Amino acid sequence: MKSAVETLNPTRVRLTVEVPFEELKDSLDAAYKKINQQVTVKGFRKGKIPARVIDQRFGRGAVLEEAVNDALPKFYTEAVNEAELSPLGQPEVDITELKDGETLNFTAEVDVRPAVEIPDYSGIEVEVDAVEVTDEDIEKSVEQLRERFASTSPVERPAEDGDVVTIDLEAKVDGEVLEDGIANGVSYTIGSGELLDGIDDAVKGKSAGEEATFTSELKGGSAAGKEAEVTVKVTQVAARELPELDDDFAQLASEFDTLEELKADSRKRLANMKQFDQATQAQERVLEKLLELVEVPVPEKLLEDEVNTRKHNLEHHQLGQMGLTLDKYLEIQGKTAEEFETETREAAVKGIKTQFVLDELVKKEQLNVNQEELTEHLMRRAASSGMSPDQFAQAVVEGGQVPLLVGEVARGKALAVVVEAATVKDTNGEVVDLDDEEEETEAAEASETEDTSEENAEG
Repeated sequence: MKSAVETLNPTRVRLTVEVPFEELKDSLDAAYKKINQQVTVKGFRKGKIPARVIDQRFGRGAVLEEAVNDALPKFYTEAVNEAELSPLGQPEVDITELKDGETLNFTAEVDVRPAVEIPDYSGIEVEVDAVEVTDEDIEKSVEQLRERFASTSPVERPAEDGDVVTIDLEAKVDGEVLEDGIANGVSYTIGSGELLDGIDDAVKGKSAGEEATFTSELKGGSAAGKEAEVTVKVTQVAARELPELDDDFAQLASEFDTLEELKADSRKRLANMKQFDQATQAQERVLEKLLELVEVPVPEKLLEDEVNTRKHNLEHHQLGQMGLTLDKYLEIQGKTAEEFETETREAAVKGIKTQFVLDELVKKEQLNVNQEELTEHLMRRAASSGMSPDQFAQAVVEGGQVPLLVGEVARGKALAVVVEAATVKDTNGEVVDLDDEEEETEAAEASETEDTSEENAEG
């Protein structure tokens, strides 16, 4: 077999392959054997029909077609390996010549990973938010904890903001009560925004036993997205009572004995959270700077597949679970279809470029993934998916997705290398030291969102 490669553009090549006919022997034998099992000829036992009889009865062309279909993937793979190509997606194959007993010639056009030159990235400089925990931050944190330990008690007065009301709901569309439009004994905190638009105004000022009717767009159920006439009846009004901020509260809400100890712990936790956010911000900004330094051509077919994958996942999974259509989502976001298309395409381009660049860095820096790193990554992914580690691991293995997870960890390590080489300063002008044991873990998490779907599109 002889093959040659023609570069059509930075992301697409054409392979020209010439196969001597004798190299088709195994595929021809397999073709005769397969046809033997499928046909019956009088005078011959099934599976024992001579090749010359098959040629006479069914035509040599049918045998050649079966043999070529069997052989093409093997010769294509050999040509790809010989040329050291990294194909993306399936090739477009065209048989240019097939002479019985002489030769098989074909071409195969396929998208390939572009050559990516990684420049010196040691000069990258980025600015991130400073880690500052204010007294106001502490007060807000403690107040949120206080809200969780609030109690309620029924009151004989009209409902006010912050009250917890017990209500019965009935929704009608076009004058008809919906089958799933009745709900009784619903507990709702006025002002929380957790139910229907307009419900706060409807129940405020109402006492137990009073009702009101208002119009609202349904967010879920059989008539999601439709305007409904909703009748709400208040059956109980309860005032929320917050515990006193003192040492007793600290002992009730935490493992600490005093309020000051609780506040000190809140300060420490908030500082850790802001440090994590700062590290994530550094990774994102370093990645952006790195991408600006590298010229990365993007295969058009891969890009179209990625755009379609992102739109499909949004429309049929994320929005579907919320009972929203794409049009309604765009209306809520205040975006036009054109703006959504542009943003999706830009995000897909960035994701694909990120994958190519970080994969090249993995090779350049000779980064490997050990079992411990893979296990830790699997545990995090399992937690975010809502599955147990064992369930997630089984799903990954059965789906043949282990290489995908290995790639995610390796890209995270590659990004960590660049972050470590960069100069990161906060808004106060202070150099930020991100060189800690958790950096690679955080980097892996930061890069997952950029590359997971691109892996799927590529595969």
